[in-house]
Amino acid sequence: MPHNAAVSFDQTLFLLILAVGLYLFVSERLRVDVTAMVLLLAMVLTGVLDPHQALSGFASEPAIIVAAVFVISGGLAATGITERIGQWIGRAAGRSEARAVAVVMPAVAALSAFTHHVMVTAMMLPILQRYARERQLPASRLLMPMSLAASLGTTLTLVSAPAFLLASDMLERTPGAEGLGIFSVTPIGIALVVVGVGYMQIARWLLPRRSGAGGDDDYLRLERYRTELLVPEGSRWNTRPLEELQKSLGDKFRLRGWLRDGKRRDDLGPTSPLLAGDLLLVEAAADELLSLHDDPGLDLNAISRYGSKLGEGELQLVQAVVAPGSEFIGRSIRELDFSRQFDALVLGLWRRDGDVAQRLSDARLREGDVLVLWGKAAHFSDLSAHHGFLMLVPFAGEAKRRLRAPLALGILAATVVAATTEWLPAPLAFLLGAVAMVATGCVDIGRAYREIDVRIFVMIAGVIPLGIAMEQTGTADLLARGLLRVVADWPTLGVLLVLFGAAALLTQILSDSATTVLLAPVAISLAGSLGLPPTPFVVCTALGAVVAFLTPIGHHGNLLILRPGQYRFGDFLLVGLPLTALVALVSAWLARWLWLAGPLLPTFGH
Repeated sequence: MPHNAAVSFDQTLFLLILAVGLYLFVSERLRVDVTAMVLLLAMVLTGVLDPHQALSGFASEPAIIVAAVFVISGGLAATGITERIGQWIGRAAGRSEARAVAVVMPAVAALSAFTHHVMVTAMMLPILQRYARERQLPASRLLMPMSLAASLGTTLTLVSAPAFLLASDMLERTPGAEGLGIFSVTPIGIALVVVGVGYMQIARWLLPRRSGAGGDDDYLRLERYRTELLVPEGSRWNTRPLEELQKSLGDKFRLRGWLRDGKRRDDLGPTSPLLAGDLLLVEAAADELLSLHDDPGLDLNAISRYGSKLGEGELQLVQAVVAPGSEFIGRSIRELDFSRQFDALVLGLWRRDGDVAQRLSDARLREGDVLVLWGKAAHFSDLSAHHGFLMLVPFAGEAKRRLRAPLALGILAATVVAATTEWLPAPLAFLLGAVAMVATGCVDIGRAYREIDVRIFVMIAGVIPLGIAMEQTGTADLLARGLLRVVADWPTLGVLLVLFGAAALLTQILSDSATTVLLAPVAISLAGSLGLPPTPFVVCTALGAVVAFLTPIGHHGNLLILRPGQYRFGDFLLVGLPLTALVALVSAWLARWLWLAGPLLPTFGH
């Protein structure tokens, strides 16, 4: 009796802590990672968990894999792989809305299988906005299917959603159960992607027709910098055709002129070889401009000719906007001689409207022109105070390490193979992949650390002890017994649907990780009471946490498209409720088939 009383007290204490945590999660009075830490400390201070149990989440496999996947995703982005794939998707989408949905959704889902789905959504957002503008389609008809596909793609592998990693971790701690393999959920994921694409083709009439905000986002992205490239002696591009350089730099690289021996050559084209001394007049986006600056096989012409005037010291790129009424207006870059006046070189020029002179040095400045300047940081304070400039800001581009793209793909493939074949444990395989991305220069160490979303890492490490406390205090058994009284006589499929539905509702106010940690122990206890293996029950719970599309707040990717697509709360409910019901049925049906030897095809009669 004293033992039962102690357990009852622990349950009460844990439920009180949990109630406070749910309030903080829902109200967002504190950030989710801070809330997770508050709950962890509360459980230690009240004696619900000991310090070792409370800190176990930081060394857990899910936390390690999630951090490693962020770095690997960063390597794919830094080498231009994700952007290149996104551009290919835009080209393959054709001109019809139906074909665009049919191409975009599977491709985005495949991208999300090994990278973070929010990163994929953010990458595809401007590509689809531009695609919609060019084909005069409402952006709202494409952005929601893309975001839904990114979430569905996380069900293709174990590592793409933290909820599955947490579910596997809990199964490993369950006596008589095994954790999930990297492709354990893949059959369900493939079916869900197929169902999702088919549903959006049939139900496209549910999507609103709104052009979306930010339609003129070219002004913000500044993707038309004019600059000049010199092919130096000994360049790796020497004698190679122009089309190889264009392919390496991507779709945002445009050739506007080709000078050889000081003369414009209109007879040279994509198949013509580049020669040392050639001058290319080009337009490039910010990332490409930085990539050109960092490419040892190419020189930015201004640096090659005048860089020695700047002397030694730390040099950096900045952007300066020509102010209204500036003394620079109407004068050419050659006349102004920035190297003498400001110890800086003009490497590029962006102009919203109007033509730019063939040679950058001959361009006469206008109000609103944006100059890309290269010079010593110590001298930019004088430049920023000059009344001729409206503002001076750091250059917003990030160089793509495109030459290392094959290496990054090889590292990703080796990581997946090592984890799949169990040659290395999954956490170690992905950690090794992340280290390899940094060690081989696919992504620099600074960006690698920036890519890790510390909030998600800390939240996962903080909510894992919640699951331990649910089990240890007997709260999971208590809730499972209550649920068992309701579903004891139900068919297994119905029980799986109930768990999916409970997770689908809870994930609208909590993260998928927190939802899985709270409900998976209940699912395990319920499976034990029914005398069935826990895996399908836990998997359905995790699926409900990951792929419930009821509201825009249930998934971070939906929040990204909310304003650009001018969506309303009801749009997500209208499109997402039937899809979530369909996804729930497919998930439960296939989970029963995979782990409970249920029928794959429906049977009618006896």
